[in-house]
Amino acid sequence: MAEGASEGQEKTEDPTQKRLEKAKEDGQVASSKELFVFSTLLVGLLLYIGLMPLMPSLLQEWSSLFSFAGQKGVMDEIYRNLGASFQFMFWKSVIFAIPLLIIVILTQMGMSGAINWSSSALAFKPNRINPLSGIKRMFSVKALVEMLKAIGKVTLLIGTALLVFMATIDALFTTPSTHLMGGLSRMGDVFLLLIIVFLLVLAAISVFDVIWSHYQHNEQLRMTLQEVKDESKQTEGSPEVKAKIRRMQMTAVSRAKERKAAMEAVPTATAIITNPTHFAVALKYEVGTEGAPMILAMGRGNQAQEIIEIGKDAGVTIFRNELLARALYFAGQIGDEIPGPLYTAVAAVLAFIYRLNNDEQVDPPDVDLPEDMRFDENGKVIS
Repeated sequence: MAEGASEGQEKTEDPTQKRLEKAKEDGQVASSKELFVFSTLLVGLLLYIGLMPLMPSLLQEWSSLFSFAGQKGVMDEIYRNLGASFQFMFWKSVIFAIPLLIIVILTQMGMSGAINWSSSALAFKPNRINPLSGIKRMFSVKALVEMLKAIGKVTLLIGTALLVFMATIDALFTTPSTHLMGGLSRMGDVFLLLIIVFLLVLAAISVFDVIWSHYQHNEQLRMTLQEVKDESKQTEGSPEVKAKIRRMQMTAVSRAKERKAAMEAVPTATAIITNPTHFAVALKYEVGTEGAPMILAMGRGNQAQEIIEIGKDAGVTIFRNELLARALYFAGQIGDEIPGPLYTAVAAVLAFIYRLNNDEQVDPPDVDLPEDMRFDENGKVIS
């Protein structure tokens, strides 16, 4: 559904962190061939310069492999020297291979931020052997850019090589008293200069290629606005659901605050109406004031027990009447005046409590409620 919704939309949004991580898992990371060429050539040059003092001994060891005494048979010596030459080439190659391998790994880490091993990148992809897909890749913008990069690189390297040779040709062929070893030494100097110039050119090309690779990688991973929204829904949930959860959380917090404030107001109540324990409603009324009694707190079950305990500790009079307690609980609201149909019943109860608190001997009143104010424990009107 998400794919269909995003069809026809332009990919204008930068890739999200989840999209970047998914691409990295699939082996799709920014990479620069030119940076690899520059770094390996630089390390190779440094190794060459560092191993220059060892060259005479290496050449001597190499030349010894072509010396045959013939005392134990020429063929035996040939086979022995051949095996020794393979070992010589192998271990000397390792000296160059290990540093180059390390610099390749470090170069990729510099490009992608970490070593990335992806098994999915090694998986078989049928489109790679599809001729139509191959032709499409050959004539793509990426292929055109790669071709232009290759032409530009070759042009720059050939041009710089010609400039170096033109600048040093006089020193190579016109120096007085030129001899073989002196000529070879000067050619070595020119070769070293040429490598250094190549490195400078490749460094400039690498900077361009790294910038282009990161730009191209980012463009390939760009997302449509719908894809960003769908991903947000998958990771964080639907905005509608999140809004509903926030509303429920805010309501719960608000109710908790109201309940706390109501419980703190219970000690100031005039009376607590119970039935006798399942429901409890705390009322407040001051004689001579305008308006009806106000509901300070109410609850059922454990909350009702808490209201009763707080009221007892504060010396609040508790009046037990099952129907009145239910009517106040189901028809009233905390912080509001009691419902109008209950004025008469509550007034009778408060008058009884007032006289009781004044040490008068009075009988409990007969509380009569309207038919529509008689509730059962579930809040349904008793018929």
